[in-house]
Amino acid sequence: MKGLTYEKAGVDIKLGDKASDIFFNAAKQTWKNRQGKLGEVVMPFKGFSGKRYIDVGGLPEGTIMSFNFDGIGTKVEIAERIGKFDTLGKDLLAMVAEDSARDGMEPVLVGSIVDVKALKNKKKQPYLGEVNQLAVGYMDAANDAGVAIFNGETAELGYLVGGYGREFKLNWGAACVAFGHKSRVLTGDKIEEGDAIVGLKEDGFRSNGLSLVRKTLRKAYGRDWHKGREDIAEQVLEPSTIYTKALLDMTGGADLERKPQVEVHGIAHVTGGGVPGKLGRLLEPTGLGARISNPMEVPEIMDYCQTLGKVSNKNAYKTWNMGQGMLVVLPKEQSEEAIKISSRYGFEADVIGTITTDNYIAIRTDANNMEKFSI
Repeated sequence: MKGLTYEKAGVDIKLGDKASDIFFNAAKQTWKNRQGKLGEVVMPFKGFSGKRYIDVGGLPEGTIMSFNFDGIGTKVEIAERIGKFDTLGKDLLAMVAEDSARDGMEPVLVGSIVDVKALKNKKKQPYLGEVNQLAVGYMDAANDAGVAIFNGETAELGYLVGGYGREFKLNWGAACVAFGHKSRVLTGDKIEEGDAIVGLKEDGFRSNGLSLVRKTLRKAYGRDWHKGREDIAEQVLEPSTIYTKALLDMTGGADLERKPQVEVHGIAHVTGGGVPGKLGRLLEPTGLGARISNPMEVPEIMDYCQTLGKVSNKNAYKTWNMGQGMLVVLPKEQSEEAIKISSRYGFEADVIGTITTDNYIAIRTDANNMEKFSI
């Protein structure tokens, strides 16, 4: 009787090393993003398992560091349905790097762990093509954010990882290290009545509210709703916009020699909880409210899902970003400069509202209605 092996238990070490090598080679392409800057990657030994370090010397007094952790949630199930994984890296980076930039911090390094059901199918054919899609998208996203991918892990977990259809099912989470300065941290306490709210356009769901999207599509079209509707699935997979570089131009980031280009009073990253949830949290220190009378246009796929699922305007705004992925609060007279900075990076932006003394957030959810949301 032959004894058991690790491979018979469902883990292929050699294949796992190949997957790790793919991610490592993609990671190396991002190290240039921190070359000569805080967080430069130093690697005295070669090879994907070699030691690497981070140069953090010469930090000025008052420098602080933060960690953010997050994942892509159930959006991955949409990718599994149509076998398209090259956009998920942007969703992952947006969830961790953008939260740092939102706080006036500068995201520097990211690391992640990809848990997969298996790295090869039942016919023993490897999923290295799918792994490569993940790695390339991750690399592109890191370049968009100006961060370096420092390390990561890939693990085969068998039946512990669920999903849809094919054997290549996964869950992906990441951590981001950011640096900043105490004098530049954004807490919302400087927000004043009359400040402008500049919205930065988002064309998709980011990684939030996908459970409602999936339930809507499944209820309307059945378990295999994507078959014959791959175009809808691709629209749902629209990758998250990464605004980090524009936000760092506005706030100055971690380098005190880099002057802020506008006087930012606060930033809200519109993820879970939608506009009222995230803006409401930003306004808590001052007790102020907001009136959003000119919101960004709702993305077509979001409008489609809202209509299909008969989701009320109020619930839609409490679940999805509804077209604005980031909200920048600053003095009214500086709003045009913030819009110009955004446009330099290809982001559509506009003044969508103002800060008020109300104890609620009012949003024009359609041409005839202003919905009120408690804070």
